[in-house]
Amino acid sequence: MPVSRTLSIIKPDATRRNLTGAINAAIEEAGLRIVGQKRIRLTRAQAEAFYAVHKERPFFADLVAFMSSGPVVVQVLEGEDAVARNRTVMGATDPAKAAPGTIRARFGESIEANSVHGSDSPENAAGEISFFFSSDEITG
Repeated sequence: MPVSRTLSIIKPDATRRNLTGAINAAIEEAGLRIVGQKRIRLTRAQAEAFYAVHKERPFFADLVAFMSSGPVVVQVLEGEDAVARNRTVMGATDPAKAAPGTIRARFGESIEANSVHGSDSPENAAGEISFFFSSDEITG
């Protein structure tokens, strides 16, 4: 399986509770390397642009408000089949339905405040990574 990259975001609910280190440990224990990372605060405009695919969905306004409510940690993860591997370690979107031991089962508070975001396909990963990172910010 070839090495690939994916985007991960540690959401405001998790940064507020000081869970960055624990989440990073879970990511690394799953065999992924963090090759780019920065703590930022999304503006409303950035959150709207990043989640534009959901613009017509009823939860869009709440999602944008939540994601711009506090700091997030954006990351580039690298490893074999990085998208699928990260989605496995994250767990289901709803923490109540996430497999035991996954990030969302351990730390998620709700469907929205589920501690992490991860790319859902290699194509989306490429676009999401370039949204937050220039190539010189990734240290493969």
